[in-house]
Amino acid sequence: MKFRDLETVRYIIKEATGLDLTFAYDDLVFPEHMAFMIQFDDSNTNRLFCHFHQDCTPTDKQRIFEELTKVATKEKVSLKQKGAFDLKQKDDEVEIEFFT
Repeated sequence: MKFRDLETVRYIIKEATGLDLTFAYDDLVFPEHMAFMIQFDDSNTNRLFCHFHQDCTPTDKQRIFEELTKVATKEKVSLKQKGAFDLKQKDDEVEIEFFT
């Protein structure tokens, strides 16, 4: 089992955006409003991936990513933009679809 530093991710998101975490599952972390999500990189504990919701505007995406990157850098964590995602309700589960 890989160590995933959820507290550092929580701090980065809170400092950069003022948002709290709503859910963490496996290697994914979802903040409030789900305009973006963070994914742990299991091959490098000092790197995170950022996925933006497909409906996030380019202006918001750029602003959020810049703020997240500033805080992550101070915490000695690199943040890479990875792509887009969408969430779909499927019975009692939520399905995540990734776009590159």
